[in-house]
Amino acid sequence: MNPTTTETPPPASSDRTVTLRIRRQDGPGQSARWEEFSIPRRPNMNIISCLQYIAAHPNTADGKPTTQVVYDSGCLEEVCGACTMVINGRVRQSCSTLVDKLGAGTITLEPMTKFPLIRDLYVDRARLFNDLKRVKAWVPVDGTYDLGKGPEISQKLQQERYPLSRCISCGCCLEACPQYTPANHFVGAAVISQVRLFNDHPTGAALKEDRLDTLMEPGGVGDCAKAGNCVEVCPKEIPLLESIATVQRQATLHVVKKFFAR
Repeated sequence: MNPTTTETPPPASSDRTVTLRIRRQDGPGQSARWEEFSIPRRPNMNIISCLQYIAAHPNTADGKPTTQVVYDSGCLEEVCGACTMVINGRVRQSCSTLVDKLGAGTITLEPMTKFPLIRDLYVDRARLFNDLKRVKAWVPVDGTYDLGKGPEISQKLQQERYPLSRCISCGCCLEACPQYTPANHFVGAAVISQVRLFNDHPTGAALKEDRLDTLMEPGGVGDCAKAGNCVEVCPKEIPLLESIATVQRQATLHVVKKFFAR
């Protein structure tokens, strides 16, 4: 038997490696820094696979040991919405962002800016989920016992509601929105669209007035200036501007009804 030989790996070149430039920060209030990493290129690799390589080989491009890059992820198939970050200046899902689609050159990774930073690329999206609670984005039920057959929903309404149900609460629309800032209380496009989804549900409509009352408060639907950035970055292509316009009409009719009901 011939002895096993170990081949010397070929020298790295730009077509065989991917360079990531990552904005690092050890925690809230800490100073930020940039670090570059060189990752062997593989066919069809995504940004998450690059970060996984760095986790296994925490060395910068110039060979200096460093800490693992902190980021959030879950499903790795654009369902959970956890891996949102700013890639080459555009907010998107890192699990579905393919390296080969980003073109040549260094890839820049930064955390979202509209949510409190925890560390590196990991942010706290609690505000988004608290706003969903604030507008009661759920279908109310009485208990866990058998409630019998639910109300029928027409095919037309199903087709209208399905795109809205695809929201994964990733925060892309909020990061891109000029009205949504850490200093205000605007709920943003994702929450408004979920209000439309549940207001149009036969059982969910039981809380419709409560939701509209909430959206008439400061930070509600009236704060939207319809910049349209949300539609441009939504990974699920949800008709967010259409939802905002629909909920604004619902809110206006609700106010008129309340006025004449006095």
